[in-house]
Amino acid sequence: MDTTHQPAPPASAPAPAPGRWAAVQPWVTLLARLALAGVLGYAAYTKLPPALSVQSVEAYQLFSPELAQLIGYTLPLFEFALALLLLIGLATRYVGAVTGLLMVVFIAGIVSAWARGLAIDCGCFGTGGQVAPGETQYGLDIARDLGFLALAGITMLWPRSPLSLDRLFGLYR
Repeated sequence: MDTTHQPAPPASAPAPAPGRWAAVQPWVTLLARLALAGVLGYAAYTKLPPALSVQSVEAYQLFSPELAQLIGYTLPLFEFALALLLLIGLATRYVGAVTGLLMVVFIAGIVSAWARGLAIDCGCFGTGGQVAPGETQYGLDIARDLGFLALAGITMLWPRSPLSLDRLFGLYR
């Protein structure tokens, strides 16, 4: 008699209990969402008035003055919009992906400045511009942005979380 095939459990058998990750994941995502919303909202706020943001973008010496001005004026608005969407939990997966891409762009900019020997503050929180060569903190700036990238990855890969409009609209149940 072949004992390798066991009969399927009856249809009335209870479903297996969800794993620990299934129970914890929504709360991990909520914390990641709120942390990113706070960081992006604070970053946008510290770039006001926009002249501070323009100064930070110009310090990277990557763009024409006109493009640096456009980026400097729009970046705080973009960060604020992402923060608001993360805070309310709307389109969480997509906003997490866009936030992750933004962090990659920020990291690339910092690496570029470091590789070219520029002595600038990253401008991430409104204090950009030239600094003394010994005052740069590129390694810490990159590590911090990698942490934010990880939070964005969590919200992108596991968007389901409590206190979100996504749940209200039936997304990510």
